[in-house]
Amino acid sequence: MNASIAATGSVLGIEHTRPDFDVPAGACDCHVHVFGPDDRFPLSRDRLYTPGPAPLADLLAHQRTLGLDRVVIVQPSTYSTDNSCMLDALHHLGGKARGVAVVDAGASEKTLRDLHEAGIRGLRVNLETVGVTDPLAARSHLEKTAAQAAPFGWHVQVYVDLGVIAALHDVIRDLPVPVVFDHFARANAAKGPDQPHFAALLSLMHSGKAYVKLSAPRRISDLPDHADAGEIAKILARANPERLLWGSDWPHPGARPGIARDPNRIEPFHPDDDGLALNRLNSWMGSADLTRRVLVENPARLYGF
Repeated sequence: MNASIAATGSVLGIEHTRPDFDVPAGACDCHVHVFGPDDRFPLSRDRLYTPGPAPLADLLAHQRTLGLDRVVIVQPSTYSTDNSCMLDALHHLGGKARGVAVVDAGASEKTLRDLHEAGIRGLRVNLETVGVTDPLAARSHLEKTAAQAAPFGWHVQVYVDLGVIAALHDVIRDLPVPVVFDHFARANAAKGPDQPHFAALLSLMHSGKAYVKLSAPRRISDLPDHADAGEIAKILARANPERLLWGSDWPHPGARPGIARDPNRIEPFHPDDDGLALNRLNSWMGSADLTRRVLVENPARLYGF
């Protein structure tokens, strides 16, 4: 195990369990965010929520606590298309970090080339957060973003539900870039593999077109231990183990059930134990070989580590 792993670690006031397995060298957290400081990186006026600070120093502490060597920083919706905060973090992290950006439809070739040089390897289309559920609108977003990503060998990362995935199955299959679905592709864990549209996700995984991030199981499961999300993870692993990724979703932003979002107030992060999440992943995968694929080999291939 990486010698830097702490017995426990408090990051942003949350105690994280120590990993109970040998975290392989080169292991990667494929979904984190960095927020702040606000005086350097102002939030978008059109944001849906206001996060508290989660600076680079805390991300580094998160990495040390879990014994992770690599990380992928994902542009959060709160910054819209201003990627400055993420790019600053990538600059300081160097070759052990990659990024997924959000850009305007009219972003110039030079802008995209500069992003590539900075470590960007994908573009995000956050359909779920902004409420895009119409397949025609989603198709337009996907095709335009894929056209921007293709010349650089990037992927498109999408947060969207299974219904839209199924409606756009053939469109996604024919895109010129790989597609990464956030957060278990929004499968409902309690409904299991027979739920509507789940077969479309498996088809895209079988074809090699789609990756799925096993991240933020609280978004799809109501069980305290997320055991039903684990059953979904196992089915996805059987479909194509080379198309699975893991992400902590640190520092765990997200709406609270039954509470309206108010951008005029700081929305607290969820108090998720990321060490426990990493241990769950290892248990779900069932073998050191499969855990290594998800944590090391698959991210290395997709993000170019």
